[in-house]
Amino acid sequence: MSPKSHQKLFRLALLLLSGGALAATGCTNGNLGTTTTTSGATGPAFVIGTDAPVASVTSFSVQIMGIDAINSSGTSVPLMSGQPTVDFARYNGLQTLLDMNDVPAGTYDQVTISLGTGSIGYLNTSGGGAPTIQTEAATFTTTSVNVTLDKPLVVQQNGSPAGLRVDFDLRKSIQVDSNGNITGTVDPTFNINSVANTDGGGYIDTLIAGVVSVDTTSQSFVVQGPHGENFTINVNGQTEWDGDASLSALNTSCIVEVSGTIDHADQTLDADEVAILSNTNFYAAGQVTYVTETAGQPASSFDLYVRGLLPTDTGLTLGQIAQVNLTGNEKFFIYWMHNPFTEFLFNSSAMVAGQPVAVGGPASGASNPDAVTVERIHLRNWGFNGTIVSGSQNASNSTFQMQVNGFAGVLIPETVTVYLGDHTDFRYGLGAWSDLTDGANIRVVGLLLKNPTNGQVVLLARHIDGLDLTNFATADFN
Repeated sequence: MSPKSHQKLFRLALLLLSGGALAATGCTNGNLGTTTTTSGATGPAFVIGTDAPVASVTSFSVQIMGIDAINSSGTSVPLMSGQPTVDFARYNGLQTLLDMNDVPAGTYDQVTISLGTGSIGYLNTSGGGAPTIQTEAATFTTTSVNVTLDKPLVVQQNGSPAGLRVDFDLRKSIQVDSNGNITGTVDPTFNINSVANTDGGGYIDTLIAGVVSVDTTSQSFVVQGPHGENFTINVNGQTEWDGDASLSALNTSCIVEVSGTIDHADQTLDADEVAILSNTNFYAAGQVTYVTETAGQPASSFDLYVRGLLPTDTGLTLGQIAQVNLTGNEKFFIYWMHNPFTEFLFNSSAMVAGQPVAVGGPASGASNPDAVTVERIHLRNWGFNGTIVSGSQNASNSTFQMQVNGFAGVLIPETVTVYLGDHTDFRYGLGAWSDLTDGANIRVVGLLLKNPTNGQVVLLARHIDGLDLTNFATADFN
Protein backbone atom coordinates (compact mmCIF):
# COMPACT_ATOMS: atom_id res chain seq x y z
CA MET A 1 0.00 0.00 0.00
CA SER A 2 1.36 3.44 -0.91
CA PRO A 3 2.15 6.08 1.77
CA LYS A 4 -0.72 8.17 0.43
CA SER A 5 -3.12 5.26 0.85
CA HIS A 6 -1.78 4.69 4.36
CA GLN A 7 -2.51 8.32 5.20
CA LYS A 8 -6.07 8.02 3.91
CA LEU A 9 -6.57 4.87 5.96
CA PHE A 10 -5.18 6.56 9.10
CA ARG A 11 -7.43 9.59 8.55
CA LEU A 12 -10.44 7.29 8.12
CA ALA A 13 -9.53 5.52 11.36
CA LEU A 14 -9.40 8.86 13.16
CA LEU A 15 -12.81 9.83 11.82
CA LEU A 16 -14.28 6.49 12.89
CA LEU A 17 -12.70 6.91 16.30
CA SER A 18 -14.11 10.39 16.76
CA GLY A 19 -17.53 9.42 15.50
CA GLY A 20 -17.87 6.15 17.39
CA ALA A 21 -15.39 6.04 20.20
CA LEU A 22 -15.72 9.66 21.18
CA ALA A 23 -19.43 10.09 20.72
CA ALA A 24 -19.49 8.86 24.28
CA THR A 25 -22.31 11.09 25.40
CA GLY A 26 -21.74 14.65 26.36
CA CYS A 27 -19.50 13.83 29.28
CA THR A 28 -17.38 16.15 31.27
CA ASN A 29 -14.14 16.04 32.95
CA GLY A 30 -12.12 14.35 35.36
CA ASN A 31 -12.94 12.82 38.59
CA LEU A 32 -15.16 13.83 41.22
CA GLY A 33 -16.18 12.33 44.34
CA THR A 34 -18.76 12.28 47.07
CA THR A 35 -22.41 12.31 47.25
CA THR A 36 -25.13 13.62 49.39
CA THR A 37 -28.77 13.12 49.53
CA THR A 38 -31.73 12.68 51.75
CA SER A 39 -33.41 9.77 53.38
CA GLY A 40 -35.19 8.79 50.20
CA ALA A 41 -33.12 10.58 47.59
CA THR A 42 -29.48 10.19 46.71
CA GLY A 43 -27.06 13.01 46.06
CA PRO A 44 -23.93 11.99 44.16
CA ALA A 45 -20.84 14.19 44.38
CA PHE A 46 -17.64 13.87 42.44
CA VAL A 47 -13.93 14.61 42.90
CA ILE A 48 -11.74 15.91 40.07
CA GLY A 49 -8.01 16.72 40.01
CA THR A 50 -6.52 19.22 37.60
CA ASP A 51 -3.01 19.51 36.18
CA ALA A 52 0.19 20.09 38.16
CA PRO A 53 2.04 23.44 37.90
CA VAL A 54 5.44 22.17 36.73
CA ALA A 55 6.57 19.51 34.33
CA SER A 56 8.01 17.07 36.87
CA VAL A 57 4.88 16.55 39.02
CA THR A 58 3.49 13.05 38.63
CA SER A 59 1.02 12.71 41.50
CA PHE A 60 -0.64 14.53 44.34
CA SER A 61 -2.20 12.14 46.85
CA VAL A 62 -4.13 13.34 49.89
CA GLN A 63 -6.38 11.69 52.45
CA ILE A 64 -9.87 13.19 52.46
CA MET A 65 -10.94 13.19 56.11
CA GLY A 66 -14.41 14.47 55.26
CA ILE A 67 -16.62 16.52 52.96
CA ASP A 68 -19.52 18.12 54.81
CA ALA A 69 -22.50 20.14 53.55
CA ILE A 70 -23.73 23.01 55.76
CA ASN A 71 -27.17 24.68 55.68
CA SER A 72 -28.08 28.28 56.60
CA SER A 73 -28.66 27.25 60.24
CA GLY A 74 -25.12 25.93 60.53
CA THR A 75 -26.16 22.27 60.58
CA SER A 76 -23.47 20.08 59.03
CA VAL A 77 -24.00 16.68 57.39
CA PRO A 78 -21.29 14.35 56.04
CA LEU A 79 -21.38 13.57 52.36
CA MET A 80 -18.75 10.83 52.49
CA SER A 81 -18.36 7.53 54.27
CA GLY A 82 -14.79 6.58 55.03
CA GLN A 83 -11.62 8.60 54.58
CA PRO A 84 -10.16 7.64 51.19
CA THR A 85 -6.78 8.71 49.87
CA VAL A 86 -7.17 10.19 46.38
CA ASP A 87 -4.52 11.00 43.77
CA PHE A 88 -5.92 14.22 42.33
CA ALA A 89 -3.35 14.28 39.50
CA ARG A 90 -4.71 10.96 38.25
CA TYR A 91 -7.96 12.27 36.77
CA ASN A 92 -6.86 15.17 34.61
CA GLY A 93 -9.89 15.98 32.46
CA LEU A 94 -12.02 13.06 33.65
CA GLN A 95 -14.59 12.52 36.42
CA THR A 96 -14.99 9.53 38.69
CA LEU A 97 -17.56 8.51 41.28
CA LEU A 98 -16.15 8.46 44.80
CA ASP A 99 -19.18 7.88 46.99
CA MET A 100 -22.99 7.98 47.26
CA ASN A 101 -24.89 8.43 50.52
CA ASP A 102 -28.28 9.42 51.95
CA VAL A 103 -28.35 12.71 53.87
CA PRO A 104 -31.24 14.76 55.28
CA ALA A 105 -33.28 16.67 52.71
CA GLY A 106 -32.62 20.40 52.66
CA THR A 107 -30.75 23.26 51.08
CA TYR A 108 -27.01 23.46 51.71
CA ASP A 109 -25.11 26.68 51.01
CA GLN A 110 -21.59 25.76 52.08
CA VAL A 111 -19.16 22.86 51.88
CA THR A 112 -16.24 22.13 54.23
CA ILE A 113 -13.43 19.82 53.15
CA SER A 114 -11.04 18.39 55.74
CA LEU A 115 -7.66 17.04 54.66
CA GLY A 116 -5.24 14.57 56.20
CA THR A 117 -1.71 13.78 55.10
CA GLY A 118 -0.57 14.24 51.52
CA SER A 119 2.40 13.61 49.25
CA ILE A 120 3.76 14.94 45.96
CA GLY A 121 5.42 12.69 43.38
CA TYR A 122 8.14 13.87 40.99
CA LEU A 123 9.51 12.50 37.74
CA ASN A 124 13.33 12.40 37.77
CA THR A 125 14.76 12.36 34.25
CA SER A 126 18.38 13.17 35.13
CA GLY A 127 21.09 10.79 33.98
CA GLY A 128 19.31 9.61 30.83
CA GLY A 129 17.53 6.30 30.33
CA ALA A 130 14.21 5.42 31.94
CA PRO A 131 12.83 8.04 34.38
CA THR A 132 12.47 7.35 38.10
CA ILE A 133 10.03 8.64 40.71
CA GLN A 134 10.77 10.62 43.88
CA THR A 135 8.22 11.65 46.50
CA GLU A 136 8.03 14.05 49.41
CA ALA A 137 5.46 14.87 52.05
CA ALA A 138 3.12 17.81 51.43
CA THR A 139 2.89 20.60 54.01
CA PHE A 140 -0.59 22.16 54.02
CA THR A 141 -1.13 25.82 54.89
CA THR A 142 -4.51 24.68 56.21
CA THR A 143 -6.22 21.32 56.51
CA SER A 144 -9.79 22.67 56.49
CA VAL A 145 -11.30 24.58 53.57
CA ASN A 146 -14.78 26.15 53.58
CA VAL A 147 -16.45 27.15 50.29
CA THR A 148 -19.72 29.01 49.77
CA LEU A 149 -21.59 27.53 46.80
CA ASP A 150 -22.68 29.83 43.96
CA LYS A 151 -25.73 27.59 43.56
CA PRO A 152 -26.94 25.77 46.69
CA LEU A 153 -26.98 22.00 46.90
CA VAL A 154 -30.69 21.13 47.12
CA VAL A 155 -31.49 17.63 48.35
CA GLN A 156 -35.13 16.62 47.90
CA GLN A 157 -36.85 13.64 49.38
CA ASN A 158 -37.92 11.31 46.56
CA GLY A 159 -36.30 13.74 44.11
CA SER A 160 -33.59 13.28 41.53
CA PRO A 161 -30.06 12.89 42.90
CA ALA A 162 -28.20 16.09 43.76
CA GLY A 163 -24.44 16.23 43.81
CA LEU A 164 -21.20 18.16 44.05
CA ARG A 165 -18.43 18.57 41.55
CA VAL A 166 -15.25 19.03 43.59
CA ASP A 167 -12.14 20.18 41.74
CA PHE A 168 -8.85 20.34 43.65
CA ASP A 169 -7.04 23.05 41.66
CA LEU A 170 -3.48 21.76 41.77
CA ARG A 171 -2.08 24.56 39.62
CA LYS A 172 -3.02 27.08 42.28
CA SER A 173 -2.47 24.80 45.27
CA ILE A 174 1.07 23.43 44.85
CA GLN A 175 3.52 26.23 45.61
CA VAL A 176 6.77 26.85 43.71
CA ASP A 177 9.72 29.17 44.32
CA SER A 178 10.99 31.90 42.00
CA ASN A 179 12.84 29.30 39.95
CA GLY A 180 9.78 27.12 39.48
CA ASN A 181 10.90 24.45 41.95
CA ILE A 182 8.26 22.80 44.11
CA THR A 183 8.63 23.82 47.75
CA GLY A 184 6.43 21.08 49.23
CA THR A 185 3.98 23.67 50.54
CA VAL A 186 0.35 23.24 49.45
CA ASP A 187 -2.24 26.01 49.81
CA PRO A 188 -5.41 23.94 49.10
CA THR A 189 -7.65 25.62 46.55
CA PHE A 190 -10.97 24.03 45.60
CA ASN A 191 -13.54 24.89 42.95
CA ILE A 192 -16.86 23.35 43.97
CA ASN A 193 -20.17 23.34 42.10
CA SER A 194 -23.52 21.74 42.80
CA VAL A 195 -24.66 19.58 39.89
CA ALA A 196 -27.60 17.42 38.90
CA ASN A 197 -27.18 13.89 37.60
CA THR A 198 -28.15 15.16 34.13
CA ASP A 199 -25.49 17.90 34.07
CA GLY A 200 -22.18 17.49 32.27
CA GLY A 201 -20.46 18.00 35.62
CA GLY A 202 -22.42 15.06 37.01
CA TYR A 203 -21.34 12.59 34.34
CA ILE A 204 -19.01 9.76 35.39
CA ASP A 205 -16.24 9.33 32.83
CA THR A 206 -14.48 6.53 34.64
CA LEU A 207 -15.19 4.18 37.52
CA ILE A 208 -12.79 1.26 37.91
CA ALA A 209 -13.94 -1.49 40.26
CA GLY A 210 -14.00 -5.22 40.88
CA VAL A 211 -17.13 -7.22 40.05
CA VAL A 212 -18.92 -8.60 43.14
CA SER A 213 -21.98 -10.21 41.54
CA VAL A 214 -23.90 -10.37 38.24
CA ASP A 215 -27.69 -10.47 37.75
CA THR A 216 -28.53 -11.23 34.13
CA THR A 217 -32.27 -11.15 34.90
CA SER A 218 -32.25 -7.54 36.07
CA GLN A 219 -29.47 -6.62 33.59
CA SER A 220 -27.18 -5.31 36.30
CA PHE A 221 -24.04 -6.13 38.24
CA VAL A 222 -22.51 -4.97 41.52
CA VAL A 223 -18.95 -3.67 41.82
CA GLN A 224 -16.74 -2.73 44.73
CA GLY A 225 -14.92 0.54 44.20
CA PRO A 226 -11.29 1.32 45.03
CA HIS A 227 -12.26 2.60 48.50
CA GLY A 228 -14.42 -0.39 49.46
CA GLU A 229 -17.86 0.99 48.56
CA ASN A 230 -20.34 -1.10 46.52
CA PHE A 231 -22.25 0.27 43.52
CA THR A 232 -24.94 -1.30 41.33
CA ILE A 233 -24.36 -0.85 37.60
CA ASN A 234 -27.37 -1.03 35.23
CA VAL A 235 -26.95 -1.99 31.56
CA ASN A 236 -29.39 -1.98 28.65
CA GLY A 237 -29.54 -2.20 24.89
CA GLN A 238 -27.78 1.16 24.51
CA THR A 239 -24.82 0.19 26.70
CA GLU A 240 -21.65 -0.23 24.64
CA TRP A 241 -19.16 -2.99 25.48
CA ASP A 242 -15.45 -2.80 24.68
CA GLY A 243 -13.81 -5.66 22.81
CA ASP A 244 -14.85 -9.04 24.15
CA ALA A 245 -16.84 -7.63 27.09
CA SER A 246 -20.49 -8.50 27.75
CA LEU A 247 -22.74 -9.01 30.76
CA SER A 248 -22.49 -12.78 30.35
CA ALA A 249 -18.68 -12.53 30.30
CA LEU A 250 -18.53 -10.85 33.73
CA ASN A 251 -17.63 -12.81 36.84
CA THR A 252 -16.03 -12.16 40.22
CA SER A 253 -12.54 -12.36 38.68
CA CYS A 254 -13.24 -9.31 36.51
CA ILE A 255 -12.12 -5.73 37.07
CA VAL A 256 -14.09 -3.31 34.89
CA GLU A 257 -14.11 0.31 33.81
CA VAL A 258 -17.55 1.92 33.57
CA SER A 259 -18.83 5.26 32.24
CA GLY A 260 -22.36 6.57 32.72
CA THR A 261 -24.80 8.59 34.79
CA ILE A 262 -26.37 8.31 38.22
CA ASP A 263 -29.90 6.93 37.82
CA HIS A 264 -32.63 9.52 38.40
CA ALA A 265 -34.52 7.32 40.85
CA ASP A 266 -31.96 5.58 43.04
CA GLN A 267 -28.33 5.12 43.98
CA THR A 268 -27.33 3.12 40.92
CA LEU A 269 -25.30 3.93 37.85
CA ASP A 270 -26.69 3.61 34.31
CA ALA A 271 -23.76 2.50 32.16
CA ASP A 272 -23.04 3.91 28.70
CA GLU A 273 -19.79 1.97 28.35
CA VAL A 274 -18.24 -1.08 30.03
CA ALA A 275 -14.76 -2.54 29.49
CA ILE A 276 -13.14 -5.57 31.12
CA LEU A 277 -9.69 -4.39 32.18
CA SER A 278 -8.87 -7.76 33.70
CA ASN A 279 -10.60 -11.13 33.97
CA THR A 280 -7.93 -12.60 36.22
CA ASN A 281 -8.22 -10.44 39.36
CA PHE A 282 -5.40 -7.92 38.78
CA TYR A 283 -5.20 -4.54 37.09
CA ALA A 284 -2.88 -1.53 37.16
CA ALA A 285 -3.35 1.81 35.42
CA GLY A 286 -1.15 4.79 34.79
CA GLN A 287 1.03 6.43 32.21
CA VAL A 288 3.64 4.88 29.94
CA THR A 289 6.96 6.54 30.76
CA TYR A 290 9.33 4.53 28.57
CA VAL A 291 9.00 2.00 25.73
CA THR A 292 11.72 -0.59 25.11
CA GLU A 293 11.89 -1.34 21.41
CA THR A 294 14.27 -2.05 18.57
CA ALA A 295 13.83 -0.19 15.29
CA GLY A 296 11.33 -2.00 13.10
CA GLN A 297 10.35 -4.42 15.85
CA PRO A 298 7.37 -4.45 18.27
CA ALA A 299 8.04 -3.25 21.80
CA SER A 300 9.38 -5.92 24.14
CA SER A 301 8.38 -4.05 27.31
CA PHE A 302 7.33 -0.67 28.65
CA ASP A 303 7.57 1.19 31.93
CA LEU A 304 4.29 2.13 33.63
CA TYR A 305 3.91 4.85 36.26
CA VAL A 306 1.28 3.23 38.51
CA ARG A 307 -1.62 5.56 39.44
CA GLY A 308 -4.34 2.92 39.99
CA LEU A 309 -4.09 -0.61 41.36
CA LEU A 310 -6.37 -3.52 42.34
CA PRO A 311 -5.66 -5.42 44.50
CA THR A 312 -3.09 -3.46 46.50
CA ASP A 313 -1.22 -6.45 47.95
CA THR A 314 0.77 -7.53 44.87
CA GLY A 315 4.41 -6.60 44.29
CA LEU A 316 3.33 -3.24 42.84
CA THR A 317 2.67 -0.06 44.77
CA LEU A 318 1.03 3.22 43.81
CA GLY A 319 3.48 5.88 42.68
CA GLN A 320 6.17 3.51 41.46
CA ILE A 321 7.37 2.73 37.95
CA ALA A 322 6.88 -0.91 36.98
CA GLN A 323 8.24 -2.74 33.94
CA VAL A 324 5.56 -4.53 31.91
CA ASN A 325 6.90 -7.30 29.69
CA LEU A 326 5.26 -8.05 26.33
CA THR A 327 5.17 -11.52 24.83
CA GLY A 328 3.13 -10.85 21.68
CA ASN A 329 0.07 -12.67 23.06
CA GLU A 330 -1.55 -9.66 24.75
CA LYS A 331 -4.93 -8.31 23.66
CA PHE A 332 -5.00 -4.57 22.90
CA PHE A 333 -8.11 -2.38 23.26
CA ILE A 334 -9.06 1.32 23.06
CA TYR A 335 -11.69 2.51 25.51
CA TRP A 336 -14.79 3.80 23.66
CA MET A 337 -13.74 2.20 20.39
CA HIS A 338 -15.45 -0.89 19.01
CA ASN A 339 -14.22 -1.51 15.47
CA PRO A 340 -11.34 -3.32 13.73
CA PHE A 341 -9.20 -0.16 13.64
CA THR A 342 -8.40 -0.68 17.32
CA GLU A 343 -5.58 -3.10 16.57
CA PHE A 344 -4.37 -0.91 13.70
CA LEU A 345 -4.01 2.14 15.96
CA PHE A 346 -2.94 0.51 19.22
CA ASN A 347 -0.66 -2.52 19.48
CA SER A 348 2.84 -3.44 20.62
CA SER A 349 4.28 -1.45 17.70
CA ALA A 350 2.16 1.62 18.43
CA MET A 351 3.04 2.37 22.05
CA VAL A 352 4.61 5.71 22.97
CA ALA A 353 5.63 7.41 26.19
CA GLY A 354 2.81 9.52 27.60
CA GLN A 355 -0.03 7.14 26.78
CA PRO A 356 -2.42 6.42 29.67
CA VAL A 357 -3.12 2.69 29.79
CA ALA A 358 -4.63 0.01 32.00
CA VAL A 359 -3.12 -3.47 32.12
CA GLY A 360 -4.70 -6.66 33.41
CA GLY A 361 -3.60 -10.19 34.13
CA PRO A 362 -3.02 -12.69 36.93
CA ALA A 363 -1.98 -11.16 40.27
CA SER A 364 0.96 -13.54 40.39
CA GLY A 365 2.33 -11.81 37.31
CA ALA A 366 2.67 -8.58 39.29
CA SER A 367 4.65 -10.01 42.19
CA ASN A 368 7.86 -8.61 40.68
CA PRO A 369 7.58 -4.91 39.71
CA ASP A 370 10.56 -5.32 37.37
CA ALA A 371 8.92 -8.10 35.37
CA VAL A 372 5.12 -7.68 35.26
CA THR A 373 3.24 -10.00 32.90
CA VAL A 374 -0.21 -9.08 31.57
CA GLU A 375 -2.85 -10.39 29.19
CA ARG A 376 -4.86 -7.24 28.37
CA ILE A 377 -3.85 -3.63 27.65
CA HIS A 378 -6.38 -0.80 27.30
CA LEU A 379 -5.54 2.64 25.90
CA ARG A 380 -7.62 5.24 27.77
CA ASN A 381 -8.63 8.89 27.47
CA TRP A 382 -6.75 11.45 29.57
CA GLY A 383 -6.24 15.22 29.74
CA PHE A 384 -3.10 16.69 28.20
CA ASN A 385 -2.27 20.29 29.11
CA GLY A 386 -0.33 22.57 26.81
CA THR A 387 -0.26 25.61 24.55
CA ILE A 388 -1.39 26.05 20.94
CA VAL A 389 1.52 26.44 18.51
CA SER A 390 1.20 29.79 16.73
CA GLY A 391 -0.13 29.54 13.20
CA SER A 392 -0.79 25.80 13.42
CA GLN A 393 -4.60 25.95 13.24
CA ASN A 394 -5.95 24.32 10.08
CA ALA A 395 -9.72 24.71 9.89
CA SER A 396 -10.12 22.71 6.69
CA ASN A 397 -8.42 19.67 8.28
CA SER A 398 -9.78 20.37 11.79
CA THR A 399 -6.28 20.12 13.26
CA PHE A 400 -3.84 22.24 15.24
CA GLN A 401 -0.52 21.65 16.92
CA MET A 402 0.06 21.67 20.65
CA GLN A 403 3.14 21.79 22.86
CA VAL A 404 2.30 19.47 25.74
CA ASN A 405 3.50 20.52 29.19
CA GLY A 406 3.22 19.18 32.73
CA PHE A 407 4.15 15.57 33.53
CA ALA A 408 3.15 14.39 30.05
CA GLY A 409 5.25 17.15 28.49
CA VAL A 410 8.39 15.58 29.91
CA LEU A 411 7.44 12.31 28.23
CA ILE A 412 6.34 13.96 24.95
CA PRO A 413 8.91 16.67 24.16
CA GLU A 414 7.84 17.14 20.52
CA THR A 415 4.79 19.08 19.34
CA VAL A 416 1.64 16.99 18.90
CA THR A 417 -0.96 17.32 16.13
CA VAL A 418 -4.47 17.47 17.60
CA TYR A 419 -7.34 16.09 15.50
CA LEU A 420 -10.92 17.28 16.10
CA GLY A 421 -13.89 15.09 15.20
CA ASP A 422 -17.60 15.73 14.76
CA HIS A 423 -18.22 15.01 18.45
CA THR A 424 -15.35 17.03 19.92
CA ASP A 425 -16.74 19.64 22.31
CA PHE A 426 -15.40 22.86 23.85
CA ARG A 427 -15.62 23.60 27.58
CA TYR A 428 -14.58 25.96 30.39
CA GLY A 429 -14.26 29.23 28.53
CA LEU A 430 -13.94 27.80 25.02
CA GLY A 431 -16.98 27.60 22.77
CA ALA A 432 -15.86 27.12 19.19
CA TRP A 433 -12.95 26.60 16.81
CA SER A 434 -12.42 30.36 16.63
CA ASP A 435 -11.44 30.37 20.32
CA LEU A 436 -8.30 28.32 19.60
CA THR A 437 -5.90 31.26 19.50
CA ASP A 438 -2.11 31.29 19.24
CA GLY A 439 -0.41 30.47 22.53
CA ALA A 440 -3.66 29.72 24.40
CA ASN A 441 -3.37 27.46 27.46
CA ILE A 442 -5.66 24.50 26.92
CA ARG A 443 -6.29 20.93 28.00
CA VAL A 444 -7.13 18.34 25.36
CA VAL A 445 -8.91 15.28 26.76
CA GLY A 446 -8.59 12.40 24.36
CA LEU A 447 -6.50 9.54 23.01
CA LEU A 448 -2.76 9.78 22.45
CA LEU A 449 -1.85 7.69 19.40
CA LYS A 450 1.17 6.86 17.29
CA ASN A 451 0.56 7.49 13.60
CA PRO A 452 1.37 4.09 12.07
CA THR A 453 2.39 5.69 8.77
CA ASN A 454 5.12 8.01 10.05
CA GLY A 455 5.56 7.31 13.78
CA GLN A 456 4.51 10.82 14.83
CA VAL A 457 2.49 11.30 18.01
CA VAL A 458 -1.06 12.61 17.53
CA LEU A 459 -3.92 13.40 19.88
CA LEU A 460 -7.55 12.68 19.03
CA ALA A 461 -9.64 15.21 20.95
CA ARG A 462 -12.76 14.32 22.87
CA HIS A 463 -12.95 17.58 24.88
CA ILE A 464 -11.00 20.84 24.56
CA ASP A 465 -10.90 22.87 27.78
CA GLY A 466 -9.79 26.43 28.39
CA LEU A 467 -7.23 26.82 31.18
CA ASP A 468 -7.02 30.62 31.26
CA LEU A 469 -10.07 31.07 33.50
CA THR A 470 -9.29 32.98 36.69
CA ASN A 471 -11.67 30.69 38.56
CA PHE A 472 -13.00 27.39 37.29
CA ALA A 473 -15.95 27.83 39.65
CA THR A 474 -17.36 30.43 37.24
CA ALA A 475 -17.38 27.97 34.36
CA ASP A 476 -20.60 26.33 33.23
CA PHE A 477 -20.58 22.70 34.37
CA ASN A 478 -24.28 22.15 33.59
